Amino acid sequence: MIIEVRDAAKSFPVRRRAGRFRRVREQVRAVDRVSFAIQPGEIVGYIGPNGAGKSTTIKMLTGILTPSAGHVRVAGLDPARQRMRLARRIGVVFGQRTTLWWDLPLRDSLSLLRHMYRIDRDRYAANLAAFTELLDLGPFLDTPVRQLSLGQRMRGDLTAALLHDPPILFLDEPTIGLDVVSKAAVRGFLERINAERGTTILLTTHDLDDIERLCRRVMVIDQGRLAYDGDLAELRARAATPRTLVVDLARPAPPLTADGASVTRVDGPRQWLAVPPGSSAAALIADITARYEVVDIALREPDIEDVIHQLYRQGLSTLEDSVP
Repeated sequence: MIIEVRDAAKSFPVRRRAGRFRRVREQVRAVDRVSFAIQPGEIVGYIGPNGAGKSTTIKMLTGILTPSAGHVRVAGLDPARQRMRLARRIGVVFGQRTTLWWDLPLRDSLSLLRHMYRIDRDRYAANLAAFTELLDLGPFLDTPVRQLSLGQRMRGDLTAALLHDPPILFLDEPTIGLDVVSKAAVRGFLERINAERGTTILLTTHDLDDIERLCRRVMVIDQGRLAYDGDLAELRARAATPRTLVVDLARPAPPLTADGASVTRVDGPRQWLAVPPGSSAAALIADITARYEVVDIALREPDIEDVIHQLYRQGLSTLEDSVP
């Protein structure tokens, strides 16, 4: 196993108001006895609501935080005690932070990283050439980082994280705020480095499309506890959350009538229909397009937050049965 976590916990002290003038100090567990193992070459999605403990787990795995209890090993190393050695074995991308130098051109930031990681000149040149082609860095390699778009900066951060050929890549919300084209570029790149280089990837995200495109395995964490570890399709089947069909009509109309679906919202010619779990979206679309003049139609899968909230409304124990 390239990543092993056993009964890991992380607590933080907080002060809470107790009366008008008094505050008491308490320990809050951000991660509560989480255990899992990841094999080399896996891409695993690590998902959950805001504040569930995802980022805290990533920070323990990368050595930024020290576990309050439990056992954590990454590439055979203790992240908290062997952080410098581990840095050469992992790449890390935080979607809302950059590891690049704000005032330097992207090329110079990457060159500095070559010296920091002591990457051989030929290896650096080969990796930079490969990533420049895969991520289309050429047009902005000489642009200062502060002038890059969010999508361009993310491509630069991915390159920075992988220049030293780490066998493990940790991604915390890598597509947050990106447009559709940039998201597709990032997902395609991650698929390729996993397939061609065997890079192990642990991905936290709120974007279900990221998970569906990249991950066969998904872990769900909520309130610091690992509640599910298994196949994504099974997870979504358990949620029983309706999908949404968005229909753009040629002109405004009364709420559509469609067998098995109900209109939840109308805004001029656009209408939103809830499609019950297990219903055939194809049959519904065929029925609507046969009876109405439709300009555009799109099927939206449940948002990851909705899926998880629905699962927890059904009861935590139904998920925990799936944790090895």
